[in-house]
Amino acid sequence: MRIGELSRRTGVNAHQLRYYEAQGLLEADRGANGYRDYGEPAVLRVKQIRHLLDAGLSTEDIAFLLPCAVGETPELMGCPELLAGMRSRLRRIDEQMDRLARSRSALVDYIDAAERVSSENYPPFDGSEPVSA
Repeated sequence: MRIGELSRRTGVNAHQLRYYEAQGLLEADRGANGYRDYGEPAVLRVKQIRHLLDAGLSTEDIAFLLPCAVGETPELMGCPELLAGMRSRLRRIDEQMDRLARSRSALVDYIDAAERVSSENYPPFDGSEPVSA
């Protein structure tokens, strides 16, 4: 099937499909006319890619995981390398969440402190002048 048909069947636009191919996640044969020709398994592969992207995995992570993927959702066979890769990704997500929580807490503290300071000490802000430190 050509890229347009794969796009219609998966709901993924052709630009993204070409990107998946460039990342080594999807393979296509080339016809004599140079057009991409995808086999029927490409439909399942694209659905797997979409599910894994929705889980927050990078295309690099997905390239590593796809050989262990079975089914549309997909289920992943628990080989040690696969588990190590997923645990590494989970650690990175946890670290990002920790950084965001610290940033949020600091911002709340700044807002609380600013709200405690009497607004009478400052001229009214009309938005026309930049706030300076």
